[in-house]
This record gives sequence, C-alpha cells and structure tokens, in this order.
Amino acid sequence: MSETKNLWGGRFTGEADPGFAAFNRSFGFDRRLFAADVRASLAHAEGLRAAGVLTVEEARQVADGLQQILARAAEGDTYFDAAKAEDVHSFIESELVALAGEAGRKLHTGRSRNDQVATAFRLWLREEIDGLTHSIRETQAALIDLAAAHAGAVLPGYTHLQRAQPIMWAHWCLAYFEMLARDRERLTDARRRTNVSPLGSAALAGTSYPIDRESVARALGFEGVTKNSLDAVSDRDFCVEFAAACGLVMVHLSRMAEDVILYSTTEFGFLELGDAISTGSSLMPQKKNPDAMELVRGKAGRVFGHTTALLSMLKGLPLAYNKDMQEDKEAVFDAADTTRASLAVTATALRNVRLREDCARDA
Repeated sequence: MSETKNLWGGRFTGEADPGFAAFNRSFGFDRRLFAADVRASLAHAEGLRAAGVLTVEEARQVADGLQQILARAAEGDTYFDAAKAEDVHSFIESELVALAGEAGRKLHTGRSRNDQVATAFRLWLREEIDGLTHSIRETQAALIDLAAAHAGAVLPGYTHLQRAQPIMWAHWCLAYFEMLARDRERLTDARRRTNVSPLGSAALAGTSYPIDRESVARALGFEGVTKNSLDAVSDRDFCVEFAAACGLVMVHLSRMAEDVILYSTTEFGFLELGDAISTGSSLMPQKKNPDAMELVRGKAGRVFGHTTALLSMLKGLPLAYNKDMQEDKEAVFDAADTTRASLAVTATALRNVRLREDCARDA
C-alpha cells in the first residue's frame, strides 16, 4: 500500500486537524466508485495521449498501472482496508504513481476532482439504474406468475377500504405490474439524462488542453457530453431524479406490502404467507408475522428521506462546486441499495404467498 497524499495539497505546509481530516474523509463510502473511476481514468489517459500530453509509452504505463490496480482490488476488500486516503480518487492516484511513476502523476492533467467525481458517479449510477430496471422486471414476473397460479380467482375490490365490487385476482396483480412498469420507464428516462459525460469540464471552466471530449465520452459509453462546464460540475439533479424515481418504486412496493399484510390477517384471510417470508413470536407461538412486507413498507420512508436530503443540500449552493455535494453519495448509495433489496424481497414474497380462493370468493 502506497502512502497517500492529498490531490489538493500543493500550497499547504501544515497538517490538517485530525478531527477535520476524519470529518472530511469520504473513502469509507465513495470507494464504491472505484471501478467507475478507474474506467474513466483509462479513457482520460487515452484522451491525453491523443492530445499529445502523454507519450505512447506514458499512456501504456498508465493503462498498465490502472489495470494492475483493478486486479489488486479484485482480490478483496483488504486492498482498501489499510488505506489512509481522503477519497477513492486520491487512493487510485497514489497507487498509480507508485506503479507508473511520473506518468501516473501526469494523468490528472486537464482534469479536476470536480469533473472526475461527476464522471465516475454518472458511470456508477448508469449501471445501477440498469440493475434496478432488471430487478423491477423480476418483481413484475413474480406478479405474472402469481396471477397465473390463481387464474379465474375473485376477491373483493375496495374503495375507502370498504367492500366495493368483485375483481379478478389477476386484476389486482396487474395493477401493481402497471405501477412498476411506469417506475421502470422513469428510471430509464433518468438514465438518459445521467448518461452524458462531464469529463473535460475540469474545476469549473474547462481546460485549455486539446482533449477530444466527444471521443472520450464515446469510449465510456456516454451518449454525449455536457454543454456547460459550470453546470456539469455543480449540479446533482441527476441524483435527485434517481432518488425520486426510487421513492416512487418504494411507494408502489409499500402499497403492495400493505395489501399483502391486510389480506393475510385473520380478519381478511385471503392470503397465506409462506414460512420463507414470515417470522414468529417469542411469546405467542400461534403467530405468523409478515415481517418481510412490514420492512418493505417501513423502508419506503428511508428512501423518501434521501430525496429530501438531496434537495435540501442543493437548494442554496452558489456556482460552482461546493463540498456540500460530498453528501450526495451516501444518500444515492442507500436509496439504490434499499430499493434493490426491497424489490428482491418483494419478488420473493410474491413467490411465497398463496391465495385462499374460497375465502376470497366468499368474503
């Protein structure tokens, strides 16, 4: 493990206060951007080579070093655990300099942490959206299977939680299918706005190095480049949009969970919960508690809170970048993790419930 130095330490001679250093440090959570940051650095190195900033040999040294760093990281978290880096970007640079020497130092030419962070975050989020849309499809498939398993079954439909009209069980299943379909569309639409490259915006006003931004963007799979460097490094509306889309997923999962909880009570008696998604009581052995669905319902508020936190963080920031924006990572990471886990648990729950067709019909 190499000794890590701050990327911004040029004019500083004194040491940071230990309390502030710990407060300022983000490596504990932004290390999730590791693979995305390395990927962006590989593309940036090629852009520097094409611009004549790096020689062919220097570009090769940088690429080889970055690939070695990826390989070491693949061996396990112990590679990161001993690091004293301020953030993942400092960590990668210090490791690269140890492997590639002066060529590694030149990688940051024409790049600031501001556009570097924004690029890695967009790359990470793009893949996360792809994973979430897949998870939504899995939950939709579970709804279809549950509808097919009880084809022709009827149950009461409710308004104001009062019996209203009889409906088909499949109609209930497909109502949530449609909600999730819109959720998938929203995430896909958010992906389109996320999928543009801010690399080349530098700190706030671009760079005078003749780096071909479009070429670098294509190498990273972006659909285009951001048009204004101030905007590119200083806004996180794509994070807010993602968190809000996750919030709507959680709204729909929470409503579904509430229905399942109600329908599985003795008073309703429509659904039987499988043991795989239930817990019992330490005092009352007759109980079968719908903990899986209750947790999905409860975690919805957590995701809503992340959207509010992001909006509150951004609302008063002057242009351009401010360190407040470091607070975007944990909110987005947890919104993604919670939504993905809730989708997985909901899909499992749907595959472990059984409709009591007689009880539902006679209600």
